[in-house]
Amino acid sequence: MPKAHIQTPDGTSITIEGGAAEIASIVHRIQTPIAGTALPGSRPSPAQDKRNRKKPESAFGRVMSLKDEGFFNQPKSLATVAAELEKLGYLYPVTSLSGVMLSLVQKRVLTRVKKDKVWVYGKR
Repeated sequence: MPKAHIQTPDGTSITIEGGAAEIASIVHRIQTPIAGTALPGSRPSPAQDKRNRKKPESAFGRVMSLKDEGFFNQPKSLATVAAELEKLGYLYPVTSLSGVMLSLVQKRVLTRVKKDKVWVYGKR
């Protein structure tokens, strides 16, 4: 009767005894990982690694956090928003924040008015 000896990457030793077709079927199942899983001790695929990594929060998300905290209860200039984010440890150039702020205005999350030749953003 045919036998197969398999050594897995984690050091497990498997001995299979049976018909040739039976052994081939079992060996194939052992060597083919189930979708979305990996064998113990093996590295995840680059696609799985990307999905498992935490995405850094965007400038959009950080400005939304400021809004949720009540930062925009009083109108704030773009420079004031950038300074507040800098206090929190996030450095964004004003040129990057302008697009974020404009999209928040277009989505009707914030309002924008011109005061003394400067755009200020406030709570809707």
